Amino acid sequence: MTYVRAAEREEQIVAAAMRVLGSVGVPTMTLRAVAAEAGIPLGTLHYVFPAKDQLLRAVMAKVVQDISEALRAEVVLDQGVEHAFRQGITSFWGRLVESGLGLQIMQYELTTYSLRAEGAAGLARSQYERYSSLVTEFCEQAAQAAGERCAIGYDALGRLTLALIDGLILQYVANPDNDRARRDLRHALDMIILLADPQPAAPGRAVRSG
Repeated sequence: MTYVRAAEREEQIVAAAMRVLGSVGVPTMTLRAVAAEAGIPLGTLHYVFPAKDQLLRAVMAKVVQDISEALRAEVVLDQGVEHAFRQGITSFWGRLVESGLGLQIMQYELTTYSLRAEGAAGLARSQYERYSSLVTEFCEQAAQAAGERCAIGYDALGRLTLALIDGLILQYVANPDNDRARRDLRHALDMIILLADPQPAAPGRAVRSG
């Protein structure tokens, strides 16, 4: 077998796992199926990821990375919070929601699996903490780059934004109506921006958290 560096092997396995998860779902995914999809012996997969839970955590990390890249793909942060939200979340929606229903279903299955499966305790909490932190950091970086402040703390803004977008994704998964979903997304962004109320920051003014 051709030698493959550890990092490359891990990426190969995670990519294969995401394809399997998108096809058959989290509950029925097996390490054997992932190894077959990756074209490697099962023993090799077990060496890199000894347990299903470890592989799922690696998948979650890749999903967070993909979301971060999609959010930032068309955004110039120093144009402010409103620009960041409208451009970043719209880009995310087009790249990872409209073109990736299987991926979205897999993420919800990952949540419910981790809430029920023995040995996966804390995975759902970690999953949503990372999603929320990603949006929080994105908003805070945009505000700082543009010299703005928001009316509420960035962490609260991150959680509320996640709640709105998460709900829209669930509705879209259940009924993939692109026109309706895009209209609803615009309305949701209007609500978020109204709540955030980004304004030029006064020198030395601290932003509340919570």
